[in-house]
Amino acid sequence: MKIVVDGMGGDNAPHEIVKGAVQAAASTNHLIILIGDEPQINKELEKYQYKKEQISVVHASEVISSDDPPVKAVRTKQDSSMVKGINMVKSGEADLFISAGNTGALMAAGLFILGRIQGIDRPAIASIFPILGKGGVTLLVDAGANSECKPNNLLEFANMGSIYMEKVMDIMNPTVGLVNIGTEETKGTTIIKAAYELLSKSSMRFVGNIEARDIPKGVCDVVVCDGFTGNIILKLSEGLAWTIFKLLKQKFTSGIVTKVGALLLSSKLKELKSEFDYSEYGGAPILGVKGALVKMHGSSNANAVKNTILKGIPYAENNVVQMIQNSVLELEEIIISE
Repeated sequence: MKIVVDGMGGDNAPHEIVKGAVQAAASTNHLIILIGDEPQINKELEKYQYKKEQISVVHASEVISSDDPPVKAVRTKQDSSMVKGINMVKSGEADLFISAGNTGALMAAGLFILGRIQGIDRPAIASIFPILGKGGVTLLVDAGANSECKPNNLLEFANMGSIYMEKVMDIMNPTVGLVNIGTEETKGTTIIKAAYELLSKSSMRFVGNIEARDIPKGVCDVVVCDGFTGNIILKLSEGLAWTIFKLLKQKFTSGIVTKVGALLLSSKLKELKSEFDYSEYGGAPILGVKGALVKMHGSSNANAVKNTILKGIPYAENNVVQMIQNSVLELEEIIISE
């Protein structure tokens, strides 16, 4: 299998991207292709020892920055690392594309170059969310691609997320929950109520409405919501985790007694921190396009890059895209029956 990694995407490119790719190469036999400015990437590669046959470089003369207007950038920067990399997936030269670059541009490029899976109205970003204290994960769909959704979009998100959790995360017959302001069936907007009806008629293990506060408890395997709500949930969770650890650090360094306590608890504190660490969970797959694309956090370090590559392999290997395509017929029957 061939994995293309955007060597120029993100805040820490290309040094952390290259470092992470080298680390991943030590744990897999698949070919990793770094795409971007060849001289810069080769300069970074010179710092490490690796099997030359496992990492190759493809030159791209342009870069889509975080400030570039997504659609315009995709149309005008044809030799950018992102556009060129996704074209490699389309042509069959690669099986998976990974980038920490401009999210809007990645979505636009996925739609323009690869196109939507037939029967899927809107692709979505699926983000892994840690289940605190249990060591497991749940999947949040959509995490920011679609600010406004129709009921059938939420049904599609649930279906795609369920397939991903089963085929990539090895969670058989995953449960699905719909984010709402209460668990009662009668609560929520007209769209949420309609989505509830659609999900209830599907073959998925729909557990009903869920509240945001229960997501970290692992109330379900797939959390479904529009991208506006999903992105707020993610950003609030990140900010809350950062604030908690900052407060803990202040408390544990405020005196001799607390410093001794921190030393005794250091291993447990490290375990807790790792549960909040996004770099441990890999990237967010873009579900609904005709190719395997994964979005990494813009500030991804080498560990995040390594884990995204390794955890992205089953996404392509298990042919999740085709599985989603095969499942569309049932969704259409449910929507028509409404």
